[in-house]
Amino acid sequence: MVKNFDINEQKYSIRCKYYCGKDPHSVTDIVIATYGFGGNKDNSATEKFAERLISKYRHFGVVVFDWPAHGADSLNRFLPDECVTYFDLAVNYARQEMHAQNLYAYGTSLGGYITLRYLTEHGDPFRKIALRCPAINLYDIMMADITPDEQTKLDRGKEIVRGYTRKIRLTSEFFDQLRAADVRKREYFDFADDMLILQGTKDAFIPFDTVREFAEDNVIELIRMENADHPFSDPGIMDLAISKIIEFFHPEQ
Repeated sequence: MVKNFDINEQKYSIRCKYYCGKDPHSVTDIVIATYGFGGNKDNSATEKFAERLISKYRHFGVVVFDWPAHGADSLNRFLPDECVTYFDLAVNYARQEMHAQNLYAYGTSLGGYITLRYLTEHGDPFRKIALRCPAINLYDIMMADITPDEQTKLDRGKEIVRGYTRKIRLTSEFFDQLRAADVRKREYFDFADDMLILQGTKDAFIPFDTVREFAEDNVIELIRMENADHPFSDPGIMDLAISKIIEFFHPEQ
């Protein structure tokens, strides 16, 4: 079953999508799934993961939502701090309104970065946390793409535009918030035992060695995905990644 719903809290209206089996009342465990910059809640990677998970374990459900200024979201601005707020509201909704007994996090790229921020800013409500190609160097990635003309616009308080199916307007405040919240400068020892990172060796945006160093510094298990690019576009590699995440969330007895 797939259901769309909204979380209306704190002046926000968060567009959500919920995957579960035929009997929603049997769901006790919910995964909060998040995706990368420029995507939306209807992305095929989350759908594939959700379908595989709930077909195997009927007590699992998956919630994914649109980031600010992404997909069907009503905001025009995009700020990392508001992404953390959206994430927090989704977590609270899953616990309080959906009555989840256990929560899990599956964050990809931008979603991985926001998940890491959430852990150090709000605590850890998750039983397990899986990150695929987490954008731990997000500030560096975004800054590297700025032209001199765009930098001039930002310095003058104007916007620049990024995005794919939906154009996303970025201001200097966006970059200021990224610079102020560098997850590489935070410690994750308290979360490491319940965390898994999968990183591709051919990721053109997030170098494998950058993620390896982060994982080693925080004693987090890292799975090296040979020949995987940033979106894990090879179907075989994506299938393998999903299998490893599902096994991590629910080890076979």
